[in-house]
Amino acid sequence: MFSFFESRVNNVSAEASSSGPPAGLIAFYWHFVRQTRGLYLTMLATGLGVALIDTLIPVFIGRLVGLMTSIDPAVALREQLPLLLGMAAVLLLGRPLMILLDSLVRNNAVIPGATTLIRWQSHWHVVRQSGPFFQNDFAGRIANRVMNTANSLRESVVATIRAVWYIVVYGISALSLMLVFDWRLALPMLCWLVAYVVFLRYFVPRMRDLSRISSEARSLVMGRVVDSYTNIMTVKLFSRAQDEDAYVREAIDGHRSKIADHMRMTTRFMATLTLLNALLLVGTAGTSVWLWSQQLISPAVVATSLPLVWQIANMAGWVSWEVSGIFENVGVVQEGIQTIAVPHTLLDSPTATELKVPHGDIRFDNVSFSYGQAATGGRSVLHNLNLHIKPGERVGLVGRSGAGKSTLVNLLLRFYDVEAGQITIDGQDTRQVTQESLRAAIGMVTQDTSLLHRSIAANIRYGHPGATQAEVVQAAQQAHAHEFITELRDWTGRTGYDAHAGERGVKLSGGQRQRVALARVVLKNAPILILDEATSALDSEIEAAIQEQLVTLMQGKTVIAIAHRLSTIARMDRLVVMDAGRIVEQGTHHELLALNGQYAKLWQRQSGGFLAEDLEEQETAHTLTV
Repeated sequence: MFSFFESRVNNVSAEASSSGPPAGLIAFYWHFVRQTRGLYLTMLATGLGVALIDTLIPVFIGRLVGLMTSIDPAVALREQLPLLLGMAAVLLLGRPLMILLDSLVRNNAVIPGATTLIRWQSHWHVVRQSGPFFQNDFAGRIANRVMNTANSLRESVVATIRAVWYIVVYGISALSLMLVFDWRLALPMLCWLVAYVVFLRYFVPRMRDLSRISSEARSLVMGRVVDSYTNIMTVKLFSRAQDEDAYVREAIDGHRSKIADHMRMTTRFMATLTLLNALLLVGTAGTSVWLWSQQLISPAVVATSLPLVWQIANMAGWVSWEVSGIFENVGVVQEGIQTIAVPHTLLDSPTATELKVPHGDIRFDNVSFSYGQAATGGRSVLHNLNLHIKPGERVGLVGRSGAGKSTLVNLLLRFYDVEAGQITIDGQDTRQVTQESLRAAIGMVTQDTSLLHRSIAANIRYGHPGATQAEVVQAAQQAHAHEFITELRDWTGRTGYDAHAGERGVKLSGGQRQRVALARVVLKNAPILILDEATSALDSEIEAAIQEQLVTLMQGKTVIAIAHRLSTIARMDRLVVMDAGRIVEQGTHHELLALNGQYAKLWQRQSGGFLAEDLEEQETAHTLTV
């Protein structure tokens, strides 16, 4: 039985369309609700059944009181026996079965299924955002919104379904019964209903807004805490724990203030509602007693009316709290929309094809790019740049920081789109191929190496998910990582390739992380290779050994290498010197030295003025980071 309901939602059903959830509040809700609308419709039906049965209970009580006040109890009991048996059947069988069905749909189908579906599709959309999306926000806040929005969206829909039926069924049924008994008996309820609507109209929007503000403040706390934890070694290295305390405490104090405002409104809400319900109960009781004293209604009507209004008072408290909760959750969803419903900025063309790289010919044709549109004051980086990298050619990019080297690589990987010109690989415009196939054809090792909080083997296998353990070990050996990997032991006792690297690879040294990253690229074996300060974290002995492996790795591949340390790229087939977003020089190491231009000055500065003819001697010279 449980399995049947738990399997009603396919949690990993389709990753939503590339456009993602819409940004409008109602449209955002419907985007997810429509995928499981059958379950919500079933909840509407079961909620109606439970509400109708609960409304009958005061009527049953009134009938019993009327039976007890009859002149001849035996005759009355015999006449009312079918009704009494029907009442017992409704209470013993009907209500428990209806509540069971309602619980199965809500607890075993909607809560696990719909929540997971919303989270999965939200994550699926968010994880495909461009790099700047994540650079402009806290990772903790993004994750917090993805997690909380699913809960809040589901809860607000479920609560709305339940509250609507109780408001409609209880309100209409109670008012109808009162009017049938005596129109004057309905006056306290009519007054209460008007006051109740005014009460909701005043409090609910305010509690919704306070909830949204509180949710935003909570997300800020989460973001700052995660930021501190992620960079804990920097915090400790600079002895800035107290500054981090102040940074996080500021957000916590702000959150506390927002919670306090929210709770003040909640206290006013409960106090006002309690007073309204008390007035309803006292007003109905006083009216009932007066009508009974005038012999206008029977004791059975009084016995029906008082439990009915008491039940309505309790229901009103529950419904008010549900409505308040609905709007609180709506506030959380509104905050989540700011992250989840953001359209992707870098989309594959509708006609995009898979990139084919038979040769590895790369062309940058009149490429211009700015971080932020140049027309609106963005920082211009590249200006009408032209560069042709032949198949199998090894090219080193040289230049001062900010010259545009890394930007050139980011554009090739299509982390950004060019503003003018085009980039082609074997004649295929990178904007007309799928991003997945483009990046699958490029292997890259960066200076700031980040590893996943998984096993070392899983990190290396990330370059080729189908690789065997033997292939993983072979790649590690080529990257000179096998020796230290076999000696690893993590905090849970896992050893070797099963040991976990820690968040962002924190359990490993910088050199170890870089060697694992090299092994990952070795295993990927992509036709285009990018090395961005790939050996910067290695000691001289390991670097020399890995340089030999890199020569083997680069064979048959088109290579782009970036290094501030010129000795590491002096053996490239061609060196391209960049300055202020333009190519100012290019040629071999010896040709550029003979040119006695910018490259020669950089080389002289790094080698301390020693310009030997022997390249091997030059590469052992003292190096500085430019």
